[in-house]
Amino acid sequence: MFDIKAIRDDAQAFDAGLAKRGLDPQSARLIEIDERRRKIITSLQEMQQSRNDASKLIGQAKAKKDEELARKLMDEVASLKSKIQASEEEERAVNAELHAALASIPNIPLDEVPVGPDESANVVHHVHGAAPQMNFEPKEHFDLGEALGLMDFETAAKLSGARFSVLKGPLARLERAIGNFMVDLHTSEFGYTEVMPPLMVRDEAMFGTAQLPKFEDDQFATFKGLSRDDQEKYWLIPTAEVPLTNLVRETILSEEELPKRFTAYTACFRAEAGAAGRDTRGLIRQHQFSKVELVSITTPEASLAEHERMVACAEEVLKRLDLHYRVMTLSTGDMGFASRKTYDIEVWLPGQNAYREISSCSVCGDFQARRMNARFRPKGEKNTRFVHTLNGSGLAVGRTLVAVMENYQQEDGSIAVPDALKPYMGGLEVIASHG
Repeated sequence: MFDIKAIRDDAQAFDAGLAKRGLDPQSARLIEIDERRRKIITSLQEMQQSRNDASKLIGQAKAKKDEELARKLMDEVASLKSKIQASEEEERAVNAELHAALASIPNIPLDEVPVGPDESANVVHHVHGAAPQMNFEPKEHFDLGEALGLMDFETAAKLSGARFSVLKGPLARLERAIGNFMVDLHTSEFGYTEVMPPLMVRDEAMFGTAQLPKFEDDQFATFKGLSRDDQEKYWLIPTAEVPLTNLVRETILSEEELPKRFTAYTACFRAEAGAAGRDTRGLIRQHQFSKVELVSITTPEASLAEHERMVACAEEVLKRLDLHYRVMTLSTGDMGFASRKTYDIEVWLPGQNAYREISSCSVCGDFQARRMNARFRPKGEKNTRFVHTLNGSGLAVGRTLVAVMENYQQEDGSIAVPDALKPYMGGLEVIASHG
């Protein structure tokens, strides 16, 4: 969300930033709406002043027993009252128009972000480790899971339809172990505060992190009973970023309280409206999945360093699991709506013979904070400033399960348990066929 004053002050820079995302100039349209808004406000203020002046003159006319003038002034006040009401409605309408226009515009990329139309312009930041050498043909995770009798897509389809799964026995435990391991690492070593947030949120929370209004089709809405009343509507969270970031909505923090770092292990829900035909088998792209989320709230001066720290925290999960991965700097055409800069961590999947995204870490500047009205008061100052927000996966649990299965598979189709996860698996070291 942008400040229209900042756009007016430097329209050229604003349009240049949007051009990096491949968007047409927007400043002229926004300033035109703002001009209309300002004219209405000026006119409204003038009418209110005229009404106040006329009201005072009515008393003076009555004191002088000039009934004709008093009636004339009362008619003028009544006319002004009607015009003021109409102008107030016009002001509300144009305010809503400007708000909607501003809310539809993505964040401006930082200067160092590579400019390009899509993922083809992403840049390799660094690579960790090397792909494992296997002396057999590696299988994809869904072939492994189904052969073990521990991954059931057919039953899931009967229960819920496509893009759902049922995990059983030690494979279900392995997913839970992965999530618990991540949360323990982020809380005990990296200073994140664990949160158990609601999985259903209101419109305001989704707007605050910019899932609404632009990405409404990608969300799942739920209603109380058979009601379709907006008062009874909630959104299933697409990521714990939504409730975690909104923990500071409509608050004023002290600078001493920052940074705030939150983590949560939750189910997430996405409609995957734009993913028709992509990853239709397996766990890569599901309507329901688990994720450990990282969220930071910090000062503008510290946000870029916090971004690097967050990525390092997410990377450490993969290092402890001894998984090969690379970190990509996303181009302007591939990064998210609310992001100023994004790093994707892509893990190596031997079964697919490809890297796949397992985490996306973004710095959003004050873009979300303006939507949430989340501010802080710098030490020794009276005025407040907007906080900066950051979010990232630390990591996507289902995709980490995929990576563990494919990288730790053995020739007989069994899966070795990584050393880092053994304390969470009750002594189980190998997941074998489940009869």
